[in-house]
Amino acid sequence: MSSFSTIVSTKNVGRGIVGVLCLLVLASSAPENLVFAQTATEVQEKIDDHNAKIKALDAEIAAYQQQLNVLGGQKQTLTSAIKSIDVSRQQTTTQVKVTENRIGATDLQLSQIRREIATKQDLIELDRDAVAQALRNMQLANHTTLVEQILGADTLTEAWTDIDRFTSITDALRAQVEALSGAKIALAGEENNAAAAREKLASLQKELVTQQKALDANKAAKAALLTQTKNQEGTYQSLIAKKRAEQKAFEAELSALEDSLRVTVNTGSIPHVGSGVLAWPFSTTFAQSCLGKAGALKNNFCITQYFGTTPFSTANPQVYNGSGHNAIDIGMPVGTPVLAALSGTVLGTGNTDAVPGCYSFGKWALVKHANGLATLYSHLSQVSVAAGQAVSTGDAVGYSGMTGYATGPHLHFGVYVSQATQIMTLQAYRGATTPCANARMPVAPKDAYLNPMSYL
Repeated sequence: MSSFSTIVSTKNVGRGIVGVLCLLVLASSAPENLVFAQTATEVQEKIDDHNAKIKALDAEIAAYQQQLNVLGGQKQTLTSAIKSIDVSRQQTTTQVKVTENRIGATDLQLSQIRREIATKQDLIELDRDAVAQALRNMQLANHTTLVEQILGADTLTEAWTDIDRFTSITDALRAQVEALSGAKIALAGEENNAAAAREKLASLQKELVTQQKALDANKAAKAALLTQTKNQEGTYQSLIAKKRAEQKAFEAELSALEDSLRVTVNTGSIPHVGSGVLAWPFSTTFAQSCLGKAGALKNNFCITQYFGTTPFSTANPQVYNGSGHNAIDIGMPVGTPVLAALSGTVLGTGNTDAVPGCYSFGKWALVKHANGLATLYSHLSQVSVAAGQAVSTGDAVGYSGMTGYATGPHLHFGVYVSQATQIMTLQAYRGATTPCANARMPVAPKDAYLNPMSYL
């Protein structure tokens, strides 16, 4: 290389260093787009608006719950039953609005995250271009010796200035590489946030569908009650009395069947007591409403009757034929979503009300679990699963009601040893002649009925 060529090349390197240094500075200090910043502010204002509406709606839901608590403590009449259904519908309608606002807020958050991801991707591209250019110039500079740089400079001062610039660009390059690495980590974090927001959005949309179905179940329950009673209080009280009489006959026949079943229950095949393997069969929203009843019910889960020999079963031995209560009852407004307590497969569903004069489980669903347990959900207003269907923990199996023998809306939640449980009719097994003889239902030996509280 001639000395002139060396001088020109070296000067070009110096100018290249200055240019790349400027590019690195611009890349590291590039401000976010002003329009994006304004949009982000507007989006946050909309999110805040949704949250304010949610807070106001939550207050409405609490007020409806107070009304339901009062109605639950009153004497059971047709008027109170219809009023309870109406208030439940109003409460669920408000819960739908809450869910819609949560969906709106989550959708806005997701849009905001997507814009942030796009901005970070643009900055990463700018950083990547700056680093690539810097590396090319450093490679060129590395081919120029110190002597060539000094000879190529017009003055010694200019030579040392170029050397200082080279050192500066090295430092800037190191900082920019670190910034690029940090930006990639931040981008990964935003992408994780986006995935979480999408999952939350899907969950809320599923919850919305469930709540809308609950409204349908509520309307159907009210229509059925009015049809049965012809909107007459006397007819309603007669219906309750008839249910009690038929229930007594059914329980006697069922108890005899349970005593005659010969199935060995292997306790080693089921979870240990206190293992907490089951989830409560209701949503967190419903659980929060139970706190307002804790004083009256002496529990935080809306349990109105426990398993075994209870004050009610003792005072009314005819109802359970002296055998005690084989489940727990959870007071639930009509149309409340009833959720699977654990993943499993639906063994069967049924409706004892389809058999005239049979006042038993009403609409029910039985789910078998892989751990040796089976769970029963009965007195439903609507069943939303079918035999053979796989369900996950928290999936809706139906909606609460007061079908079958129920003097008020509640969920009869039972836990059985699955290997000892069968779905059959009393007539097929024993030739029973009670009104419930031809109703399909789950039955098991008495020692296969387990206390749900031992597994919740």
